[in-house]
Amino acid sequence: MADSVTITDNRTGESLEIPIVDGGIASSEFSKLLPGIWFYDPAFSATALCRSEITFVDGEAGILEHRGYPIEQLAEQSSYLEVAYLLTHGELPTTAQLATWNADIARHALIEEKFVERFVAGFHKSAHPMGMLVSAVAALSTFYPESKDIADPENRRLQVTRLIAKMPTLAAAVHRFSVREEFVPPDEMLPFGENFLTMMWDTGEPEFAVDPVLAHAIDVLFILHADHEQNCSTAALRVVGSAHADPYSACSAACAALYGPRHGGANEQVVKMLNEIGSIDNVGAFVKSVKESHGRIQGVGHRVYKHYDPRATIIRQIAYDVFEISGKNPLLDIALKLEEAVLADEYFTSRRLYPNVDFYSGFIYEAMGFSPEMFTVLFALARTSGWVAHWAEMLDCNERIARPRQLYTGRRQRDYVPIGQRA
Repeated sequence: MADSVTITDNRTGESLEIPIVDGGIASSEFSKLLPGIWFYDPAFSATALCRSEITFVDGEAGILEHRGYPIEQLAEQSSYLEVAYLLTHGELPTTAQLATWNADIARHALIEEKFVERFVAGFHKSAHPMGMLVSAVAALSTFYPESKDIADPENRRLQVTRLIAKMPTLAAAVHRFSVREEFVPPDEMLPFGENFLTMMWDTGEPEFAVDPVLAHAIDVLFILHADHEQNCSTAALRVVGSAHADPYSACSAACAALYGPRHGGANEQVVKMLNEIGSIDNVGAFVKSVKESHGRIQGVGHRVYKHYDPRATIIRQIAYDVFEISGKNPLLDIALKLEEAVLADEYFTSRRLYPNVDFYSGFIYEAMGFSPEMFTVLFALARTSGWVAHWAEMLDCNERIARPRQLYTGRRQRDYVPIGQRA
């Protein structure tokens, strides 16, 4: 067999040939020869959680594709809602399908006033927007109890549409609450990006309008964050979803994973780092300190990409578009100088450390008016389309409930000692 591996149990001399299928070997085949022996892979670095047709990432070549379409083409020619349709439906929509999809998203964007007034407004005034979002997404399952009927494909599609539609409204609601401003409901007549920015920034003045350049920028940024294969939050969603949890509960779990600074907080850390560097004159000294093991460069290097993150090239141009409107963010010059230093230094290139999407996204969001506390909320908003696509795919494949193994290293077979006799 050409594409196969042969494993031998040196204890018995027995061997087994296992086929390589889609770049992997089945653990069920491995267990035929070695029952009760488990792979030790604590971060799932070499373990495939599932089969998926949604997103392809080749970190060695710097490739990202959704359903086979390169991210570069989608970012240049598509819209976020069209990409969301592609992720959740499997194909790009026709003109009629896209019109219906856009209308459905606009119609389902509204959130009941009771939810905003009683639930969102019930948080402590210092609550972090992302903490509020985690709870609010889970709470939606109580407003839509029919979402627990996951056996009905039509019902599943409805909940997928609702989630994608309501996330921008929730994101804007938690922001408005955190800055003590009145909630602005969605407007069915506005395009997706413009509607979101209106809910965020509407001042109540008659002449208020969102700049189309900023609406386009937010749309592209959302495309770039729409899905990224089996990262921490998507894996969390699939694990929770495998228990047949409703999509709101599963997405809340994904949001909770994203809330962790190792996952969703990277772009916020980049902004903090650039502010600490302070000037392009300090870049050389900062790089030198990193090479001497004093800290690290945030937004450089990636768990998957061992080449330039294809999203970073796209987002760099978006930065210039946004700064034409907002004025140049002084952090851009520092970022460009730092990127230049990294790409020219064998220390980093030999370790295959290149800028990723988070290197630029934070200070673009900041230039648009978003506070650092909102960066992860924006990430979750955009990633929802990918999350629900994975949730639906998992159910369609009838995946078994997740139940990882462990290698037990604790003590065994001790007799109980009454409390009075314990040392």
